[in-house]
Amino acid sequence: MTPPPGEGAPEVLLVPTDPLNPRRTDPHFAPEAEAALALGIPVARVDHEALVRGDAHEAVRRVPHDRGPLRYRGWMIPGPHYAALDAALHSRGASLATSPEHYRAAHELPGWYPRFRDLTPRTVEDPALLGAGPAIVKDWVKSRKHEWHEACFVPDVADVAHTRSVVRTFLERQGAALQGGVLYRAFEEFTGAETRVWWVDGVPVLSTAHPDTPAGHTEPPDLTAVRTAVEELGSPFCTTDLARRRDGAWRVIEVGDGQVSDLPAGVPPRALLEPLFAARR
Repeated sequence: MTPPPGEGAPEVLLVPTDPLNPRRTDPHFAPEAEAALALGIPVARVDHEALVRGDAHEAVRRVPHDRGPLRYRGWMIPGPHYAALDAALHSRGASLATSPEHYRAAHELPGWYPRFRDLTPRTVEDPALLGAGPAIVKDWVKSRKHEWHEACFVPDVADVAHTRSVVRTFLERQGAALQGGVLYRAFEEFTGAETRVWWVDGVPVLSTAHPDTPAGHTEPPDLTAVRTAVEELGSPFCTTDLARRRDGAWRVIEVGDGQVSDLPAGVPPRALLEPLFAARR
């Protein structure tokens, strides 16, 4: 049997190149690359811009042959482009630690929602299934919560005209960035800031604030039910964003692939990299 590409080689951190200087790391991820090197973890670079414009082989041109498993930490990648990245790396004898199937399962809401159905707001493709009441409009990955009233929040899905107006604006502003289709999530009221929990092989290894509220880290949430859902998801590296609902229940706001989940300001990169790479050493 032929061994998987990169088997036996040390794990590598894969980060995006600087768009202005492909020989350097994107400034946003440079602290993680520096922390990895200080921990003795090799670093390789991928051209994210080349990848998302459809040239995966150009994107991995600077990745050494026969390296891996590669643990990516960088900008979000649409599912089909991630699969192309995986194939391009395999052609160089390298491999990603997270398969395209596992990436999409954690990154896209239809992939993770069935396991978290009881822990997260109800989500449907047809707003009529929600009956009435407030909802959030989003695609499979992102909402436009920074444009709350124009392109995200629907006060009452029973108001068909207004719902369509919000969806139309959402689609116009998402444009080519739209991933999957439009989804409707029942609106729930939360108290306090969100907490982001980082999971490696089904084990919570780090709890941080959400990057949108880096100063708002709450108390550690109850992860009993969440852990079961994460184990069922099977992702080798994912995140869960949680907040308390007004009735006190902890709810999952989003699940994400850990490779493309941002660290909030003030969290030392080694706090994530040490448990991430220790899991496979």
